[in-house]
Amino acid sequence: MKKRVLVTGAGGFIGHYLVKFLKERGYWVRGVDIKHPEYEATFADEFFLLDLRKFDNCLTSMIDIDHVYALAADMGGMGYIETHKGEIIKNNTLINMHTIEAARLHNVDRYFYTSSACVYPGYKQNITDIAPLKEEDAYPADPEDGYGWEKLYIERVCRHYHEDFGLNARIVRFHNIFGPLGTYDGGREKSPAAICRKIALAASDDEIEVWGDGEQTRSYCYIDDCVDGIYRLMQSDFSEPLNLGQDRMITINELVDIVAKIANKTISKRYDLTQPQGVRGRNSDNTLLRKTLKWEPTVSLEEGLEKTYHWICEELANAGRIPKL
Repeated sequence: MKKRVLVTGAGGFIGHYLVKFLKERGYWVRGVDIKHPEYEATFADEFFLLDLRKFDNCLTSMIDIDHVYALAADMGGMGYIETHKGEIIKNNTLINMHTIEAARLHNVDRYFYTSSACVYPGYKQNITDIAPLKEEDAYPADPEDGYGWEKLYIERVCRHYHEDFGLNARIVRFHNIFGPLGTYDGGREKSPAAICRKIALAASDDEIEVWGDGEQTRSYCYIDDCVDGIYRLMQSDFSEPLNLGQDRMITINELVDIVAKIANKTISKRYDLTQPQGVRGRNSDNTLLRKTLKWEPTVSLEEGLEKTYHWICEELANAGRIPKL
């Protein structure tokens, strides 16, 4: 008999890919979100448009479900999470507390919570050349203000629901997931998509705006590796938080140069130090990931960016913003 799976946030970037991934492996999937996927139709067997800030909707979504992948969240790139802290805290706390309580009441067999690298302390990320962040580095706590605090708190909720109620939970900390079908405009986009869009819109020998001085460091994980890692962790017996990302750290300036090379354009940079920049440096330590899952992400940054850049170019061309190739 097929396992019946719920994916919340199934209208979002990672959730949409995860629905497709699970369907390809024979699961019956119910997707739930406040919106349909933006760029292609869902692959879910059922798709409910529900606001999970309302507890009754969470209860409805859990009927006859074996496994829950809780991806629903109010989030975006640094420009968004730095300017909507109260709204994010309110929405995500309601979504996550209602979802996990509904899962408990419906006795779901396994529950997957999606946390973030934003839970890591600012005092460990105040230089560009930082040491990779191990899972235990989350404490003593000093996460990203707003979004990061809520993510860290719900990690603790998962632990206590396991200890007190026997909820079989898995927790992942994402490190900058990117790829085609992700938001690339409008203020919620992440840095790879934003840079791809800016360079796609620029002519060769143009300049693009870069937030900060471009020496901030990050690591980036392609979406195919992300959903593979999610599934592997869900099948494992590991119940503590686990990093999921690449462990190759680069600067934003290097990211711009990689995309410019893919685009075959000469691009200069104009720095805006007034814009949100996030922490100075961040990278994933994948030691525990490799040990736990006997696996780690394999898609190179260049390969992932090439696919993402060409998809964004196609979207911009279809919208009449750049010439069609």
